[in-house]
Amino acid sequence: MTDLTPMEPSDRLELGEGIRWADGRLVLVDILTGRLMTPRQDGTGPLRTLARLDVPLGAVAPVAGRPGAWIAAAGTGVCLLRPGTAPKWPATPERDAPTRMRMNDGCADPYGRFWAGSMACDGTPDAGSLYRVGPDGTVTRVLGGITIPNGPAFDRDGTTMYLADSARGLVRRYPVDPRDGDLGAGEEFVRVEDGSPDGMTVDAEGALWTAVWGAGEVRRYLPDGTLGTVLRLPVAQPAGICLGGDDGRTLYVTTARVGLPAPGPLDGAVFRGRVGVPGPPAAAYGPPAI
Repeated sequence: MTDLTPMEPSDRLELGEGIRWADGRLVLVDILTGRLMTPRQDGTGPLRTLARLDVPLGAVAPVAGRPGAWIAAAGTGVCLLRPGTAPKWPATPERDAPTRMRMNDGCADPYGRFWAGSMACDGTPDAGSLYRVGPDGTVTRVLGGITIPNGPAFDRDGTTMYLADSARGLVRRYPVDPRDGDLGAGEEFVRVEDGSPDGMTVDAEGALWTAVWGAGEVRRYLPDGTLGTVLRLPVAQPAGICLGGDDGRTLYVTTARVGLPAPGPLDGAVFRGRVGVPGPPAAAYGPPAI
């Protein structure tokens, strides 16, 4: 069984999520503090801040052809982060919502589209949505009635999308039209009874890895929904997950301290361990027109 060990004992995140292997390095966010961070190349020392926003920062994806630039699910919409410049906001679809909202998880698909979910800050049921940002910058609301969206995660060819509604303990699977990103009818893929499915990624065999908030576990589900692997962590709230490293076989997991009355010594740490099946690096957004 893979041992997951903390990367750097001094690092503790309030709500560590959005972890990605992109452009040959690891990046992650601390949502509530609005920070985008990366470790040193050798994995030692504390995390280094790449960008900091004055709003919650849910997740990022690299922008194709623009080293150091990121598209981000942040605040009440989507922004473009470039080194040395102020964030550019092409859309803030949740700005005028009747309930105070924030963006949560997000990622790019293999065709250059960026997908991001929103949720009510107070967890109001069904208030969240899933948005799709096209390479031309057009923002489309594609799903509603979600409470806490996590993921999405796409298979290698981008024709299947997995999306969690963490509040319901449910992961749904959707067919995706690669030409325009339209979704087909979703179906229940996995229902988690003893925790909440959170961050997700798909490996080269089409298996879905998910962090299970509240259960202290990372689980790998086979393409037919069968539970294949369970990895235990010495924390209460695993949150984000990705596969990366030079060969794609390092599993990285972020965790959270937020909401715990008495956080343990490793709650909020970032963990890593080796696995047998690799995963691809994070897909890029673009080419952008925003």
